[in-house]
Amino acid sequence: MTYWGTRIPDTRLITHISYAFAELYVTNGVYQGFKLQGKEERFRQIASLKNSVPHLKVLIAFTHIVDNPDNSQGGSFSAMASTDAGRKAFARDCKAFLEKWNIDGVDIDWEFPGLSWSGAASNPAIDTYNFTLLMKELRETLGTGYILTYAGYVKDKVAVTGGYRYIDVKAVDPYVDFVNIMTYNMDAAPKHHSALSDSRAYWDCVRSVNAYRAAGVAYDKMVLGIPFYGQHSFSEKPTSLNYSTILTLDKSIYKIDNWDPVSNTPYVTKNGVFFCGYDNPKSIEIKANWARSLGLKGLMYWQYDGDDSEGTLRKAVWESVMKK
Repeated sequence: MTYWGTRIPDTRLITHISYAFAELYVTNGVYQGFKLQGKEERFRQIASLKNSVPHLKVLIAFTHIVDNPDNSQGGSFSAMASTDAGRKAFARDCKAFLEKWNIDGVDIDWEFPGLSWSGAASNPAIDTYNFTLLMKELRETLGTGYILTYAGYVKDKVAVTGGYRYIDVKAVDPYVDFVNIMTYNMDAAPKHHSALSDSRAYWDCVRSVNAYRAAGVAYDKMVLGIPFYGQHSFSEKPTSLNYSTILTLDKSIYKIDNWDPVSNTPYVTKNGVFFCGYDNPKSIEIKANWARSLGLKGLMYWQYDGDDSEGTLRKAVWESVMKK
């Protein structure tokens, strides 16, 4: 769930909610605390779902992206994690936040250790090591009663750092409950951005999972990411379209029910030319069956409000994962 979203999730179809986002505040390289992005009332709505659904797990996700207008110097995982004092202060703040809101855990969305983002400073030489120290500190402070996860970036053939090559996933593994592998945005038109297996694309789900497994993450600690949107471009607008938007495209211009048997995904054409790849119930079931065959922990998606009003995709995820 996101702070900019408007929907309240159907708790019959989910086990965990990761609320996006909270952001760090750093002044002159010193960690000052964190704040929720957006209105607190939105977060309150989501956190309060636990009152009627006690088994539901709610986590707060911390982002590398600066959004709050009063965060003039930018948030920086790198600066916070670079000192023992910063790591300890952040971990204490996290525990206090979880206790205040009676929620279940923390998700660290530091996708790009070693890379400056939104003006936040980074230190490529030590970010990887400090990421491990940060997760260790969080686990020691939170104890085993809270959930600790991180976002696993996967695309490594373009000019960014991040993901399993810049996180020592084997060293981090003892401290975390699972990894949310971001198997989307792995390419753009005229290729599929979330193919199950497609050598034409920069990256795909099979290669992503294999990479994390080879780096030291057990299958049963991996959660496979499903996009509720199609990726058109990384620069040309619209860069992406929600699934709900794809369904309403002008059928005289766009054809939305094409199927690629190589990538096992549907795609949209515009005047006969590939426009974007996306996921539908058929491709989700294929991915879920593959994930189940490996013993992956489950599926997650980004993001809830991208689905149509009928909940077509979230129902497909639930039914595919939970089927006997």
